[in-house]
Amino acid sequence: MGLTLTEKILKNHIVDGEMIKGTEIGIRIDQTLTQDATGTMAYLEFEAMGVPRVKTERSVAYIDHNTLQSGFENADDHRFIGSVAKKHGIYFSRPGNGICHQVHLERFGVPGKTLIGSDSHTPTGGGIGMIAIGAGGLDVAVAMGGGAYYITCPKVVKVELTGKLSPWVAAKDVILEVLRIMSVKGGVGKVIEYCGEGVKTLSVPERATITNMGAELGATTSIFPSDEITKQFLKAQGREEVWTPLSADEDAVYDEVIKIDLSSLAPLAACPHMPDNVKSVKEIGNIKIDQVCIGSCTNSSLLDMMKVAHILKGKTVHPDVSLSIAPGSKQVLNMLAQNGLLSVMIDAGARILESACGPCIGMGQSPNSKGISLRTFNRNFEGRSGTKDGQIYLVSPEMAAISAVTGVLTDPRDIGEMPEFKLPEEFLINDNMIVLPVDEKDMDSVEILRGPNIKPYPQTAPLVKDIECKVSLKVEDNITTDHIMPAGAKILPLRSNIPAISQHCFTVCDDKFPERAKSLGQSIIVGGANYGQGSSREHAALAPLYLGIKAVLVKSFARIHRANLINAGILPLTFVNEADYDKISEGDDIAIMNVRADIEADKTELTVVNKTTGAQIPVLCELTGRTKDIILAGGLLDYTRENLSK
Repeated sequence: MGLTLTEKILKNHIVDGEMIKGTEIGIRIDQTLTQDATGTMAYLEFEAMGVPRVKTERSVAYIDHNTLQSGFENADDHRFIGSVAKKHGIYFSRPGNGICHQVHLERFGVPGKTLIGSDSHTPTGGGIGMIAIGAGGLDVAVAMGGGAYYITCPKVVKVELTGKLSPWVAAKDVILEVLRIMSVKGGVGKVIEYCGEGVKTLSVPERATITNMGAELGATTSIFPSDEITKQFLKAQGREEVWTPLSADEDAVYDEVIKIDLSSLAPLAACPHMPDNVKSVKEIGNIKIDQVCIGSCTNSSLLDMMKVAHILKGKTVHPDVSLSIAPGSKQVLNMLAQNGLLSVMIDAGARILESACGPCIGMGQSPNSKGISLRTFNRNFEGRSGTKDGQIYLVSPEMAAISAVTGVLTDPRDIGEMPEFKLPEEFLINDNMIVLPVDEKDMDSVEILRGPNIKPYPQTAPLVKDIECKVSLKVEDNITTDHIMPAGAKILPLRSNIPAISQHCFTVCDDKFPERAKSLGQSIIVGGANYGQGSSREHAALAPLYLGIKAVLVKSFARIHRANLINAGILPLTFVNEADYDKISEGDDIAIMNVRADIEADKTELTVVNKTTGAQIPVLCELTGRTKDIILAGGLLDYTRENLSK
């Protein structure tokens, strides 16, 4: 029986466990990346481990999220990350060099390698045949220190692509169709592997768009084969030597198969407020729009920008619409400037933003009240744009550009004949915004520069004998990390200051939560299905930790957030019977007796007693040997320190 591409790469990297689906495996990590919103904490954690130099083949620290320097905080964080990178063997991509996933694809990604990043859209690297996975910052710190990264050995879903995209139908429409089929939780515990003759019709930037938004499926990652198209892309980047051909065996067996005829797809949009709320343009209608934002790690490649410039050429942005464009990297921006396409965009009335995440994470460009905004981004969670009642639609760059001109949601197929868009044979290569680390022999001469906003990792403690406390919050299904720990220009600068940022925890749902949780001393949170979907931000676990949260009891967890809770020493519990969710209310007194002894004894079913109502509720606490030890120790940092000391 043949192997899938996913199985081949995982098998080549496994260092702990066996390739049995559903069991935990540890894999060797070749590369890591961080971005500045999660990086400061990741490097504080790396320092706390006491490992002098990173042990990966390549680790890169990017500055792309908190680039709006409205106070000293972001600049201080950038300076800190830069000094840590210089000292400890990490490449440093300076502010303005571009979005981490776009730059990593261009300059560092290698087919067949493993990559974890402290950003949930790290699977972008699957566009060139990497196993690239989003993770919490602490997991990335451990990998930089030479430790394995642990995942559940995934099921593999084959998405078989046939045919070819019709003119003005985009790669964005492919992943929106997959989201329509699978939903935002349909990929949990799975890797999405793209195969079939249709793959050959897609460029690397198009493949990367598809793998990027695989994060919205809840999938572990997504991957394309590494073929001649991959080789051409890497050759154009001056990196042909890292290419290797990779594909699944012809007789590979998949756990699930989805077939998509590319030629049958039509332009699609994800409607507010969820990436899987997908409808065709025809279904939505020609709604009036207020704003268009083009960019993000999903759709900011040179290919995307070429199409946008073609549509805008000789036209003017509608007077009722604000259009902003953020090229994904310095390379893209510079090439647009040199070939005249940047001038085309400016002539049309576009507002050109720096090469950074920007509006995608609520860092500027919030729409007007109740404003309808078309965005080429990956998430449209309620309030993520910075405007609580903003109506955000996720669309392709083609649809975004033509709609900016017409002032209404417009089918890009109305534009007329589509020319052939070709990537250059050679990209403009200038890595002068990437700072190399000093040699190991010189590392002692590098001073780590810390600003006053940088605070230590929250205090942790081993798991207690019994948990007896109140329910400080009860929330519904599909709670995202944006609900738990909001982003935006006001909050993101506090990412290196857990005491300060915790004051914003869950304020989207209940503005009294931080004060209430802190006053209780310790408490638990109760939630619904798919709790913690979205970003990899470990702050969504660290802020609750600081506020005294001892356990989170839900119907089901999103993968990365559950791992982050364990890493923070917070007990992840799920209802045996989802109907029992209704047996607990906010403010109830809860007891989980002998919890430490039960976990030490490998019990997977515990009993939560609602002391307010008398209800006894069975819950699952599914921990492996390693995650059990992490919880008992009080979190991954304590567990790692204990093991390093041995």
